Amino acid sequence: MVRKFFHTLIARRHFWRYATFSEVAELYVSRMLRMAALYMAASFMSIYLYQNGYIIAQIGFFWAAFFLFKSFIALPTARFVAWIGPKHAILVSNILYIPAMILFALLPQYGPWLLVGTAVLQGLSAAMYSIAYLIDFSKVKSTEHAGKEIAYMNIFEKITTGLSPLVGGFIAFLFGPQVVIIIAAILFALAAAPLFKTGEQVKVGQKLQFKGFPWRLLLRHSAGQFSVGFDSVTSGTVWTLYVAVVIFGITASSNDVYASMGVLLSVVFIAAIVASYTYGKIIDKSKGGELMKAGAVANALTHFVRPFVVSPVTVAGLNAANELATTAYNLPYTRGVFDNADLSGVRITYLGVNEVISNFGAAAAAFLLACATFIMSGEDALRNFFFIGGVVALLMLTARFPLYKK
Repeated sequence: MVRKFFHTLIARRHFWRYATFSEVAELYVSRMLRMAALYMAASFMSIYLYQNGYIIAQIGFFWAAFFLFKSFIALPTARFVAWIGPKHAILVSNILYIPAMILFALLPQYGPWLLVGTAVLQGLSAAMYSIAYLIDFSKVKSTEHAGKEIAYMNIFEKITTGLSPLVGGFIAFLFGPQVVIIIAAILFALAAAPLFKTGEQVKVGQKLQFKGFPWRLLLRHSAGQFSVGFDSVTSGTVWTLYVAVVIFGITASSNDVYASMGVLLSVVFIAAIVASYTYGKIIDKSKGGELMKAGAVANALTHFVRPFVVSPVTVAGLNAANELATTAYNLPYTRGVFDNADLSGVRITYLGVNEVISNFGAAAAAFLLACATFIMSGEDALRNFFFIGGVVALLMLTARFPLYKK
């Protein structure tokens, strides 16, 4: 049934050039299950930490260490992916996430030292998956319809990531956040299953190649890549904490916040689906560069507005607006990166270095949030951070891709 659905929607549109449909279906099923697991639990990790007595500075330093660790291991991880192939790396990544979630669930019983194991396992899993999935997708995309293909990828992700926090939030409200974490671990195990019979689309046993690496090509969008990582923390960790702490006034004795946050995180997926399809067509009509710039400006504006949000209704509206803006810059940016990876001739190395930069941006954002709490209250640090996030988001305007000069 799943394969028939994908075939009806995608395959007849000449969606893939290199991969067989069976391989594509397995990749998509695996990704949707992983995204369901990830957003069911990971959306609430910062709230869970705060609810268990960790202050905003500690949460910020934890995420800074997490992303810095990912940045350091990105290239060794890319080397591992090149050796065993991206689909097998996705399998390993999913398996690694299971003990990470179990350790996180046991945090209240055994103390903060479990955060080290959680960060290491989750960091390895996340870095490996990000690199492997991008390599696999960039390999099998069609050059002519890449914008539409990336849009479809984003649509499937948004359906999953939109509904998962809603389900996870209500489960956490009814049974507690630990139950959600365990369910997420089970989903990660299921997400690995479709890949057992999947062949690789890239040559295995490869090594990273830095001789003749196109550094100039990379530097032309490196500030934008840094902005991508920084923005993920701004829109994710910082915004989630701001809404939970400032808008809802989270308490240690109530799980209401999980249901409320789940609803607010899920209202965006319809807007994201419509935007993805529309933006994909715009990219394929050679307007991707203009769309990327417009999205970057709109994204920055949504950050500048965040400190003035005071009610759940305005949170929902701003979430939808930010999703439209983020999708507007992210789809053409991703298309440009894939094109550069093709031009580089060293696809795996290029995407691995990109991962280093974006994780460094995310680490810088989390570290900045933590440091801000030493000169102002936690709530003020969250509120004022969005002004910095808006400025950094404008770095996306500096990104230059040969694709958008054609």
